[in-house]
Amino acid sequence: MRRYELTVIFPLEEDQHKAGREQVLADLVAHGGEIEKTDEIGDRDLAYEIKKRKRGRYVLFTLKLDPVKVAVLDRIFKLNAHILKYLFVTLEA
Repeated sequence: MRRYELTVIFPLEEDQHKAGREQVLADLVAHGGEIEKTDEIGDRDLAYEIKKRKRGRYVLFTLKLDPVKVAVLDRIFKLNAHILKYLFVTLEA
């Protein structure tokens, strides 16, 4: 298991943010991820327009996950309509 930081940008609408966050947490746990910490970074301007939106709500997850599962989660997150953008970053030990 490796440590990762997962940054996810959700839409500003509260219902979409909440549904997207719950789905991300459920997907991570279902694929063997151990969530160490969740930080609500808040609302920010996007560097460029994504899905016709100029602002998004950022959430940072720190987790442990099998490297093979990152590719699986990548495919799942691409299909999630409540996610504007996401990024997995490997943390050094």
